Amino acid sequence: MSHPDTTLLSTPLDALHRELGGKMVPFAGYAMPVQYPRGILGEHLDTRAGAGLFDVSHMGQVTVEADDPAALLESLVPGDIRGLAAGRTRYSVFTSDDGGILDDLMISKLSATRLYLVVNAACKDADFAHLQHRLGGQADLRRLDDRALLALQGPKAAAVMAGLCDGADAQPFMSIRDTHVAGIPALVTRSGYTGEDGYEISVPADKAEKLARLLLDLPGVSPVGLGARDSLRLEAGLCLYGSDIDTATSPVEAGLSWIIGPRRRAEGGFPGAGRILRELAEGPARRRVGIRPDGRAPARAHTEITDLDGTRLGEVTSGGFGPSLDGPLAMGYVPAAFAEPGTRLRLVVRGKPLDASVVAMPFVAHRYFKGV
Repeated sequence: MSHPDTTLLSTPLDALHRELGGKMVPFAGYAMPVQYPRGILGEHLDTRAGAGLFDVSHMGQVTVEADDPAALLESLVPGDIRGLAAGRTRYSVFTSDDGGILDDLMISKLSATRLYLVVNAACKDADFAHLQHRLGGQADLRRLDDRALLALQGPKAAAVMAGLCDGADAQPFMSIRDTHVAGIPALVTRSGYTGEDGYEISVPADKAEKLARLLLDLPGVSPVGLGARDSLRLEAGLCLYGSDIDTATSPVEAGLSWIIGPRRRAEGGFPGAGRILRELAEGPARRRVGIRPDGRAPARAHTEITDLDGTRLGEVTSGGFGPSLDGPLAMGYVPAAFAEPGTRLRLVVRGKPLDASVVAMPFVAHRYFKGV
């Protein structure tokens, strides 16, 4: 029998993950560590208290170069990219012609003529093909498959980075710098997917293991796998593409209206603008909400959501146990009339209806860096 990893791609940190005792699983076509011997609960709490190091090299990294790449990209996303200052980063989504979400991504402006995109691993081939199809004749598109991506997240991340990268502790939230970390050339973004302060660090693939080892040798830095990455982002109320958002979901339904600035709302001109602008004006038929079950039983993805009379309202899109809350939590879509915090619902777990309430998100307060 062949080894289960033989058909999977590997990241530049694969050998290090195995050396550290990482439990490797298939994820988005890659062999990735779901956890290390410390376990998901410990890794989650370590990140909340210290600094967790994540391998996110499976994500797609792309540069877009043109005379005005921001204007070109605005033909594919509803965000204000032309108004993005050099050195700043913005979250947005690729929308389809019918207003669904093709993927969510981070967009950084390296210069007036060069953008840097980070897209989801499972979507990166389709995203690059989409970019080539729509912009290929007008922009120079390059996949940065020769680069790795590490994320350092948690309240101690800034102090750790400051010792390896001049000025890292003062770098603004949602900004990017072309700099060096421990002497290694790097693109450093102050952002992340945990709700904590932190950084995403893009480095040449052949330097990734050296940097990871340097970071892990520092006090308070722990390796963290996919399991805790998921529980951290769920507590932060952040969407996972393919679960909480997809081609059937609009940004308005998903609670992402904030990514569409006044100019884009006034001008339109992005795919799906008809539906999206209508939902902004009239309200969507359904909304993504946070849900807290009353008891201890977690409600996983695809758990049915009903009203108190047992009428189906929707289903859970992400759910599990929140270590920081010491209890279960979930997200899902319900009709707009049931989206107000405090609304009572039921979750059908293993055939049994369990009481729950709609709650405001995030479940755990964000602790992003707000400046000095």
